Amino acid sequence: MKKILIIEDDLLISSLVQFRLKKDGYETFLVKDGNEGVAAIESLDPDLIITDVMMPFKSGIEIIHFARENKPDTPIIVLSSLGEEEKIVLEAFNLGVADFIPKPFNPNELAIRVKRIFR
Repeated sequence: MKKILIIEDDLLISSLVQFRLKKDGYETFLVKDGNEGVAAIESLDPDLIITDVMMPFKSGIEIIHFARENKPDTPIIVLSSLGEEEKIVLEAFNLGVADFIPKPFNPNELAIRVKRIFR
């Protein structure tokens, strides 16, 4: 079973993502800030990381840097609002993230993108 780590400080969004991915049979783990995200990357060795950009303690970009240094082959999907974060999203792609999904998003589209990454 594929393990997916969801790093998102908005409980509604993280619960929605978790619910949709569990329907497809994935094992999901939720954490609510960047510090917990870094710890979970080390302890869980996830098959996929889904992260927000703007979060408490460590940003999504810091999480992506950490993941690239410690788990370079783990795909990452960034979930984030566009707007003032557009430059940050470009930086995330430069760091090698697999995908970007703007908020608000369709949970079924997210599920399809996750399946595509695991193909």
